[in-house]
Amino acid sequence: MTEKKPLRAGGNERVSWTEYFGTLSEFVATRSTCPRRAVGAVLVRDHRVIATGYNGAPSGEPHCLDVGCLIENNHCVRTIHAELNALLQCARYGIATEGADLYCTDLPCRYCARSLVQAGIRRIFFRRLYDSPETWTLAQSAGIELIPLD
Repeated sequence: MTEKKPLRAGGNERVSWTEYFGTLSEFVATRSTCPRRAVGAVLVRDHRVIATGYNGAPSGEPHCLDVGCLIENNHCVRTIHAELNALLQCARYGIATEGADLYCTDLPCRYCARSLVQAGIRRIFFRRLYDSPETWTLAQSAGIELIPLD
């Protein structure tokens, strides 16, 4: 006997947890304040959101949308990346990240990947590729699964 998925209002099948959190990361990205790339991140443990983050300037500092991007080596350095903002939210409020999953609009850069390894993240789900070969190598050596979302 095949188990049917529960139905939502309107008769549509319920979305999977992966699709739910992946879509949530896209919504979080709408808060981004850098016009070059809007990135959203959602940290999840036991099917519960423990933190979210988007790329933007540090609290109280001017945003790219207001004063323009601060470009160094073709990257905006005014912003804190979404993944790091989610980790910093956990640090600020004393939330453990060991064994959590990250759902992100983009594959993390090598700097964020290093922080995610240190934070004990076990899986990273992402929608868009980001040119960061070191992220793949680091994730493999740390035992972090990198899972592309459709």
